[in-house]
Amino acid sequence: MIRTIGRMPTERRSSLTPVERRLDAWAHQRLEALEGRGRVRGVLLEFAVFTAKQAWACVFGALMLLLLLATHLWYPEGVALSRSDALVIGAVGIQALMLLLKLESGRELWVIVLFHLVGTAMEVFKTAVGSWYYGGEGLLWIAGVPLYTGFMYAAVGSYMVRVFRLFDLRFDHYPPRWATALLGAAVYANFFGHHYVFDFRWVLLALVVVLYARCVMHFRNHRSQDWRRMPVLAAFAGVAFFIWVAENIATFAGAWIYPNQDDGWELVSLSKLISWLLLMIISVVLVTFVYRPQPLRADPEEPVADPAPLSR
Repeated sequence: MIRTIGRMPTERRSSLTPVERRLDAWAHQRLEALEGRGRVRGVLLEFAVFTAKQAWACVFGALMLLLLLATHLWYPEGVALSRSDALVIGAVGIQALMLLLKLESGRELWVIVLFHLVGTAMEVFKTAVGSWYYGGEGLLWIAGVPLYTGFMYAAVGSYMVRVFRLFDLRFDHYPPRWATALLGAAVYANFFGHHYVFDFRWVLLALVVVLYARCVMHFRNHRSQDWRRMPVLAAFAGVAFFIWVAENIATFAGAWIYPNQDDGWELVSLSKLISWLLLMIISVVLVTFVYRPQPLRADPEEPVADPAPLSR
């Protein structure tokens, strides 16, 4: 079996934060330790490394969910500071710590902030037309929307930029960025326009399939490991599913309320998976303007073998 051995390109290596470099070194040690000690153990360890890196990529969103659950379960009633304002302060604190502790790079911050603004603008509109609403009250609100909501969208953007770094993502047949930008703009416009004209979400979903159908994502758990590959559409579907799971946790914690949850919490409709997948396209488009999608053989300094399939 041909393996891809070689150092990580200087630009890619230096783009990791200090904690991510330690995580990368840990992954290298663990994976090298089981070299040749059995296929099953190797697969299980590689899956464990993959899971650890995915968990680290989700750290912003995980902290936000913990904050939502903790304040839902234990926030005292009758205090001067409302729960929603406490959530805003807590979310700002998480973002500040991410930067101060160098858990997030300044290069990516503008994408996260932009996604924050894009999400907040949509929240203001959606609550105005009754798609969902927020209970409680507070000072840190804008047009009926508590300001912590933008941080939930920012968590999606944070995950995207971190995954690019941690797994050294490469792509075959990635669509032109101008085409993805037009698609992202159309998706965003439809979130507003479908209240007044035809809902084009199924048309947009079909365009996503057409545009990304040939695209294959290559990733690796460490620079010394084989490349793995999966259709990018499968990756999109998987991420959308986990965002839907996070949405169920957030609505259980009272972060926002859908009309069908007025009489008590219930599982969010599976139809929301389409909405999250389309919204994720906007995040993907924004991130690709920070980390331009590169083909597998983009780095002439690094020997690259033919990628191994995801399942072997």
